[in-house]
Amino acid sequence: MSDGNTRILGIETSCDETAASVVENGKKILSNVVVSQIDIFAEYGGVIPEVAARSHLEAIQPVINKALKDAGCTWNDIDAIAVTHAPGLLGSLLIGTLTARTLAILHNKPLYAVHHLKSHIYANWLETETEPEFPLLSLVVSGGHTQILYMPRHDEFEIIGTTHDDAIGECFDKVAKILGLPYPGGPAIAKAAKNGDPNKYKLPHPKVENLDFSFSGLKTAVLRAVQKELNLPISHPSHDLKSHLTKKQVADFAASFEKTAVDILSEKLALAREKYPETKSLVIAGGVSANKALREKLNDAFFPDPKLSGDNGAMVAAAAYYEIKAGVAETDPYKLNIYPRISIEAK
Repeated sequence: MSDGNTRILGIETSCDETAASVVENGKKILSNVVVSQIDIFAEYGGVIPEVAARSHLEAIQPVINKALKDAGCTWNDIDAIAVTHAPGLLGSLLIGTLTARTLAILHNKPLYAVHHLKSHIYANWLETETEPEFPLLSLVVSGGHTQILYMPRHDEFEIIGTTHDDAIGECFDKVAKILGLPYPGGPAIAKAAKNGDPNKYKLPHPKVENLDFSFSGLKTAVLRAVQKELNLPISHPSHDLKSHLTKKQVADFAASFEKTAVDILSEKLALAREKYPETKSLVIAGGVSANKALREKLNDAFFPDPKLSGDNGAMVAAAAYYEIKAGVAETDPYKLNIYPRISIEAK
């Protein structure tokens, strides 16, 4: 642009948020519009992919228009379009990528298809005075992912730890369901845990080799602990346990689970730091990065602003900006396919 700044429109539709944002130079947020479907899915306790896709279809163009208006930009002011490419719900991704491809062609703008987890990491470069230093370790924690990545420089990633089963956010959701707490489980458990005793129930730390994780056993351990506390057999259905729990028991279980989950993440990161002593920064990313207990435990790490922990278009635009700086080629809007690229290591 004539003023020397690079303005990117970021579009995010990987799950149940329809989001668009205009970001300048990978750092300054000019607008950030998010339309969430949480109210729709709270009744069901989880996301229904077909419903999510239809909701994106209704919201996507108004969201983009508002993002441009809030930023005070016309299409002449936009230098590139970035869109979440993978991973995510296929129907939801399809709405975002088709929209971005069409707009790139109509307005003759470069298109960048960005990996969702990379975007979460780059939320840590937004609206901050102090940037993470390389090489760094990044812990990505969300409803669908739990990974530790090593980054020697911008746009280079090596997965050094991952979950064997449930992601940490998924585990929060399932434990919340056992306790009768609403969806999404992360905020609900954190709220209940404020009034609970984190040392009331001793929950196991899964024994997983190296830097990998496993959370399915922790979820089951909570279920068995609740059944034992209520003196009910293991055959008693999990969906009925909430009717037998007192508010105090719910708070204690929430606090004990939250503490255990945070401790597990912290222990693995400590091990990662031992294995990669050259690490200069630790970066936390993903929806679970908004958790207050995790932020207090890892108080020397970089965390995004809580409003940027969840899915948003600003993080997509930021990731694309650093792809451009790293020399990544733009995406051909006529050939973009949402299916093959599911690993953050792939290009």
